[in-house]
Amino acid sequence: MNTKILLAASAFLLGGLGLAASFFPEEILTMLGEPMAGTGPLLVQLLGALYLGFGMLNWMSKGVVMGGIYARPLVMGNLLHFFAGAMALLKQTQAGTPEAFWGLAVIYVLLAVLFGVTMFRHPLKEKASV
Repeated sequence: MNTKILLAASAFLLGGLGLAASFFPEEILTMLGEPMAGTGPLLVQLLGALYLGFGMLNWMSKGVVMGGIYARPLVMGNLLHFFAGAMALLKQTQAGTPEAFWGLAVIYVLLAVLFGVTMFRHPLKEKASV
């Protein structure tokens, strides 16, 4: 598996979510039907900062050898984030929430599976060119 593509894809997803949450917290809360009073917008912006930081970590680490014992903390952090996020999103989709949650849930499940495979697979050696 090409972990460079996996990390770049997760970096773009997290970066996009982070930018949206950082710059449009009121719009996100309105879309979700939540009140904009109190600390709601602040919490959405903090979530955006978290996503931006995690996305940047993935982007800057995309050249690192991953799998087995290599880059285990990076793989484990991504696996935990995408697995727990997938479970929360799947639970929320059962409550009849907006359709956007279904698409995000599918992406999170896919990334959780791919990071799970990366976690327990030894990185493939490059084939020597003759």
